[in-house]
Amino acid sequence: MADGLSGGEGVDSTVGREMSTTDDGREERLADIFVTLADTLVSDFDIADLFNDLAGACVELLDVSAAGLMLADPRGQLRVMASSSERARVLELMEIQNDEGPCLVCHATGAAVIVDDVAVDRDRWPTFAAEALGLGFRAAYALPMRLRDESIGALNLFHHDPGTVTLAALRIGQGLADIATIAILQRRALERGHELNDQLQEALNSRIVIEQAKGVLAERLKSDMPTAFGALRNYARRTNSRLSDVARAVVAGELSVQRLTDR
Repeated sequence: MADGLSGGEGVDSTVGREMSTTDDGREERLADIFVTLADTLVSDFDIADLFNDLAGACVELLDVSAAGLMLADPRGQLRVMASSSERARVLELMEIQNDEGPCLVCHATGAAVIVDDVAVDRDRWPTFAAEALGLGFRAAYALPMRLRDESIGALNLFHHDPGTVTLAALRIGQGLADIATIAILQRRALERGHELNDQLQEALNSRIVIEQAKGVLAERLKSDMPTAFGALRNYARRTNSRLSDVARAVVAGELSVQRLTDR
């Protein structure tokens, strides 16, 4: 296990292998993601969508099995704001509930925490290690969402296999986290500070509604939670709607399953 990404210090050699840059499609997608995140600096944006986009982009671009995002609420308590999979969400919630795990250390210290093999490093966080291994994750990487002395959360990456995430991938992940951090803090500056807390609370409320909508859809579609979330997300994209608004409509019974799944 190692903390920090600076100059590759403390990073296991298995992580130091460079990520391939021959995939033109990946490079184009990476550019698109950076542009999308940068655009939040100057335009109104749905913060819940931003978080979900970031988690999904990490899985797509960094060759990790799952990703999640934790942010501190107005009282400084970490909250799960987005997860690319149900297993990642469960693991992140477990960290918060047990006050144990690399993501919490990352937020507290403002430094990256790299766990190449959870099984080897289980003594530091025994409860986290047992849960991670039980969910099929052998490696965990927590990247700080921090600007100078202000830490607002952590971007969490998980992999089914130990020691396979490259240093190049972690650096890209940190870049994504940095831009998202700047976007959030920039919004706070523009709105004179106190309204960021309202935004984060709104994002948390949106997350709750999204989880409720997933449960409703999973029951109606006789499907699992990831499939239900995919239906929500696809409809929001097809109709250019906010994910949180679509979720509220489902929970309120204003959006039928037929309309949601009709292409």
